[in-house]
Amino acid sequence: MIDARVALLRGVNVGGAKRIAMADLRKLVENLGYRNVRTLLNSGNVVFTVSRAVSGDPAIRIEKAIEARLGVSTRVTVLTGKEVAAAVRDNPLASIAHDPARLLVMAYPEPKARALLEPLLAERWAPEALSLGARVAYLWCAGGIVKSPLWTAANRSLASAGTARNMTKMGKLLALMEAS
Repeated sequence: MIDARVALLRGVNVGGAKRIAMADLRKLVENLGYRNVRTLLNSGNVVFTVSRAVSGDPAIRIEKAIEARLGVSTRVTVLTGKEVAAAVRDNPLASIAHDPARLLVMAYPEPKARALLEPLLAERWAPEALSLGARVAYLWCAGGIVKSPLWTAANRSLASAGTARNMTKMGKLLALMEAS
């Protein structure tokens, strides 16, 4: 798992916009020189390993290739296997977030973007809750994600650059990465 990475594509295959076939995404990532490429369902998540022969930032390389070859503009955030394992294992909201489908793990496009979310910690969100980790934020959206003022505020703070997955999906991604 140490060499495994996951590319999280923002807004892909949600509703009718930004449609990408997972077979096309796998082939694109393989053609960039990455190995053990797998996707999770039709969700815009791709797990892969990086060999020493491949250089450059995987997020930038994948993002540019998707636009150039598939005609879809999307932000890509890449997390390492260690970052995904820590996000799942170190969940600070586990005691209150009883429904993993409503607990979002929002990946920052880069670690310094965490500072953009820090002002939100001073606000009252009850019954929702927010916690910030090194590479991800945890958003407990008690009433659901669609109507969540916390999700709206966090998304706005990151200028739509971050991307989120619920804890259920993060657990599935971790299992896929561990199997790589």
